Amino acid sequence: MKKTLIYNAPELVTSAGAAPKSGANMADIGLIKNGAVFIVGDTIEAVGPSAELQERYKGADCLRIDATGKAVLPGFVDSHTHLVFGGYRADEFSWRLRGDSYLSIMERGGGINASVSMTRNATDEELIAAGMDRLSGMLEYGVTTVESKSGYGLDKDTELRQLRAMRELNDRQPVELVPTFMGAHSVLPEHKGKERAFLDWLLDDVMPTVKAEGLAEFVDIFTENNVFSIEDSRYYLNRAREMGFKLKMHADEMVQLGGAELAAEVGAVSADHLLKASDQGIADMARAGVIGTVLPATAFCLKEDFARARYMIDQGMAIAIATDLNPGSCFTHSVPLLIALSCLYMGLSVEEVITALTLNAAAAVGRADRVGSIEVGKQADIIMLKYPSIHFLPYHTGVNLVERVIKKGQLVLDKSK
Repeated sequence: MKKTLIYNAPELVTSAGAAPKSGANMADIGLIKNGAVFIVGDTIEAVGPSAELQERYKGADCLRIDATGKAVLPGFVDSHTHLVFGGYRADEFSWRLRGDSYLSIMERGGGINASVSMTRNATDEELIAAGMDRLSGMLEYGVTTVESKSGYGLDKDTELRQLRAMRELNDRQPVELVPTFMGAHSVLPEHKGKERAFLDWLLDDVMPTVKAEGLAEFVDIFTENNVFSIEDSRYYLNRAREMGFKLKMHADEMVQLGGAELAAEVGAVSADHLLKASDQGIADMARAGVIGTVLPATAFCLKEDFARARYMIDQGMAIAIATDLNPGSCFTHSVPLLIALSCLYMGLSVEEVITALTLNAAAAVGRADRVGSIEVGKQADIIMLKYPSIHFLPYHTGVNLVERVIKKGQLVLDKSK
């Protein structure tokens, strides 16, 4: 069985924990100066000071990686993406630059519905090939686990093809995928005014197949003006939970509808976006232990105010940060951009951002028991930076600092040579 010792890391971030960190605890990243980690197979066997681990394993037959001058962190977890889709919508980005709103573009046939048509027309191999390319780019940024949503089919065949493509992608490359069914992503013109009937069709005709084939762990819904109401979202999420799915929500992105409050009420694992979340909704989420996943690159691309992440943390919430990679409102998978926006414009410390991209993001996808931290018994998903300190992450603004990536104990990316 392969063994690896990483030693002499000037800063080793453990982010230790099996549950998300909230409030002031988000600043605790379990930093070890001159740290080391010993890996056996795909599992972390020991973590601690370099002198201690080098002495303990001095006779071990193992790969030895000298991390002198290189900060070591858990692999990043991107807990909100729309990874598998057909086609692109670059024209819409230019429309928004001239002042058209996201909702106005959506109402005239653009937005999500435009991607539906292109995804339906894409072959399975085209979807997989595009997904492979995007995942390769994400791995370059140190992402070792990623959530991926369906929702660009809005019919049974394409929704299932998206989810099956995700399963194939999970097998073909090292980044681990967590699938989410998001058939309730938009309302096509033929379903306008009949949203409840559409949700019933998803629940009765599509989701039993998703469940039977094990194609998704989570269910998500776009709770928004002119999409799905609070009442319809409550109905859908409660029924999805009864079917055995874990719950997520797109909540309070464009309009303050009460999505955050609903997320707390139905026991969602996370509520995402939250640009317009109310004080009451934030308090409810904090009390219920719902993770708030903020998506600063989306707000940036839409030229909207950022979610109140600083306030959320100060109110005792657990925050995750994710890219929201998608073909329309946020076509980026740049972790350095997330870090810069979170520190410079959302008021978070670099320690809080690291927690949000590791342990808390792992919790948001139901994986905090095995990824998101460097600690004994967890999966060895580890990144090494080009520089000696985590403080280079926001300081070297918008630049990718990841030099090596280890996934399940295997060195899968090495730019050090």
